[in-house]
Amino acid sequence: MSKDGLLVGVDIGGTTIKLAIIDETSEIVEKWEIKTDKYEQGLHIPKQIWETIQAKLTERDIAKERIQGIGVGAPGFVVPSNGVIAEAVNVGWRDFPLSAELGVLSGLPVFIDNDANLAALGEVWKGAGAQQGNIIAITLGTGVGAGIIANGHIVNGINGTAGEIGHVTVEENGAPCNCGRKGCLETISSATGISRLATEAATVHPESGLGQRFAENGRVSSKDVFELAAENDAAAQKIVDRATSILAKTLANAAILTNPSRIIIGGGVSKAGDALMKPIMEAFKKNALPRTTYECEIVLAQLGNDAGVYGAAYLVKQHLEESVN
Repeated sequence: MSKDGLLVGVDIGGTTIKLAIIDETSEIVEKWEIKTDKYEQGLHIPKQIWETIQAKLTERDIAKERIQGIGVGAPGFVVPSNGVIAEAVNVGWRDFPLSAELGVLSGLPVFIDNDANLAALGEVWKGAGAQQGNIIAITLGTGVGAGIIANGHIVNGINGTAGEIGHVTVEENGAPCNCGRKGCLETISSATGISRLATEAATVHPESGLGQRFAENGRVSSKDVFELAAENDAAAQKIVDRATSILAKTLANAAILTNPSRIIIGGGVSKAGDALMKPIMEAFKKNALPRTTYECEIVLAQLGNDAGVYGAAYLVKQHLEESVN
């Protein structure tokens, strides 16, 4: 990669598409976002992405020749080897050839991967991963996303489903999951899962803080649960204990398999800070092999919503460097 070369990182979400132009030292030159055009099952998204990149290059007086490639993170099941989005329900794609479409439009190399994987790669390059080659990154949001980095590279598996920790079964005959199965981790430890447990508890214990919060607002969020637990509401604390214990056990099993130096936790639920991290760390140490825990830190993510664009840009950088070597 030339020293004046630039990378474009794209993070596609169901509501917005985040984009950034980033230099080889990981500094953001420009970042912006646009509304995701889901009309006709997302058919127009590649054109939408390239048009907004072109407009930004013109606005910033950046020659297209400086752009070394485009990295794209997409939700759902991605097959990086052929650049196809097997399924992205939130966007409307099924067997969509994203790399080919965007490559033809732009005339640039295009590399894609799952958005959670690229968030993990972004944290390695610029954030809490601190350039370490073996990490697990977890995003606790509407679901539980995860990315595994081994020896500096994303672990994809044969068809792009490696690292789907959110869909590890943690409860036989548990609550229904969006994947069509029951009892997945994200039915308990995601923001949605915690809210579901809280709503059930509020119905059973209307006298509790959870019950009062539900009566006031008609719902109980994961934020409410952590706030009430901090105020010693027993029903809320029970949910925190359950969600963090099950998450920690799953992470311990994943760590035994992959032996990471760091587990990074991000997403909206991570804003609970120590109230989330302390019980996870304690349960992790109880459930992982002692030798696994010796070198493994559990830390909060640092990049927030920028993790995906950083990771997408770094994916391009990795591919270009490997093609030279």
